[in-house]
Amino acid sequence: MIKRLSLAAVLTVTVLTLAGCNTPEQRALGGGAIGAGVGALAGQAIGGNTGSTVAGALIGGVAGAALGAATTPGRCVYQQYDKRGRPLYDRYGNPRTYEAPCR
Repeated sequence: MIKRLSLAAVLTVTVLTLAGCNTPEQRALGGGAIGAGVGALAGQAIGGNTGSTVAGALIGGVAGAALGAATTPGRCVYQQYDKRGRPLYDRYGNPRTYEAPCR
């Protein structure tokens, strides 16, 4: 019982941590991790053996990565450059950026 509660707590923390990912790569990784976890749990519940757990994790990971990448918002952050191609910075040394549709 305690083992299941600790597993549920770890999965909850992982899901909440990955929920804030923004870039397409981060969303794909987050979706893949969440999908793999859910797929492993479903595979174990359905098949009850190691093979079904691994198969569920693989299928869930691929599906989660695809969904995570597909649901990325269409806005990206780009750094600003001057006419000579040098990056621009504000007075505090932070890069000047702008938001625009992803390429």
